[in-house]
This record gives sequence, C-alpha cells and structure tokens, in this order.
Amino acid sequence: MKKVNIILLIITLVCSFFTIMGELDRGIVIVLKDSSIVLTATLPYIVNKLFKIKLDDGVIFVWLIFIFLAHYIGVTAEFYNKWEGFDKLVHTFSGVLTAYVGMLFLPKGINKIWFKILFIIAFSAMCAFAWETFEFVCNILFGGDAQRVAETGVNDTMLDMIVAFIGASLFSVYYYVKEKIKS
Repeated sequence: MKKVNIILLIITLVCSFFTIMGELDRGIVIVLKDSSIVLTATLPYIVNKLFKIKLDDGVIFVWLIFIFLAHYIGVTAEFYNKWEGFDKLVHTFSGVLTAYVGMLFLPKGINKIWFKILFIIAFSAMCAFAWETFEFVCNILFGGDAQRVAETGVNDTMLDMIVAFIGASLFSVYYYVKEKIKS
C-alpha cells in the first residue's frame, strides 16, 4: 500500500504541476487554487514528520483519493459546475475524513466515549471552519468568489459546513458502534 500511495502522490504532484503551468495566465487566484494541492496532497507526510504520528497507509490512500476527487474531478474536470450536488458530496466526505483524523488526535487517558465523540466532531467542525475561512480570506485578498457569495449569499458556505458536520456525525456513529463492540 505504501508504494501505491507514493505513486498516487507523484501522479498528483505531476498533474498539479502541469495544471499550474497551463493556467499561469489566468491570474493569481487560479494559480493559488491549483498550488494548494501540493500542500494538501503532502499533508499526511507533513503530519507524520511534525507530530511523529504514524498515519496508517489506508488513511493516506483515502486522503489522496479525496484530494483527487476534490481537486481534479471537482475543479479541473469542473464537476463542481456540472453537478450541483458534487460539492456537498465532497464536503460530506471531508467531514468523514477529518473526523477520522480527529480520532487520531484523541487525548490519551480519556475513556469517556461521549467526550471522544464530541472531540472528533469538534475537530472536524474546526477543519470545515478553517477551510471556509481560507476560502474567504483568499476571496478578499485576491478577488474571486470561491464561496459563491454573489450567487448564494452565505448558503453555500453554511451548507458546506453543515454537510461536513453530517459526515463527521456519521463517522462518530461508526466509531461509537466500533468502540461498544470492542468493550
């Protein structure tokens, strides 16, 4: 699985490079958007190094697939524009994924299942908030309308965070059942 992840990472980075080079004339917002994949694709490896957390190869695989879905299918193949529900599907999946990552950061020595679930959901909600804040700041600094404010007001942003919360909640139900079976 480790070799598959390395191959997926290399493919993602090479595709990202060609995407960036092909859109240099479209402005700084497009270049930043396309460049963000470099950080997001390598994030599991950065987490491994900075926090000394050994992420499971399966998690890294799911992460890379998520980045591929969100960036290449969503942005490059323009599924965000072609299929209205695609954005909400990706944000729901991001809620599941960030909840899983939140589970990895659970404080040691805490045995209360409800605290763990609250922590997992809160971690995922924080990630959704951070992403929407990043989009908002980029819109202000560089122009553009990644949050579709002109079209939807705050509806798109709020729905993105709500479906991420739903995804985290679904993961938490899975986590609860898994923990109850284990004990």
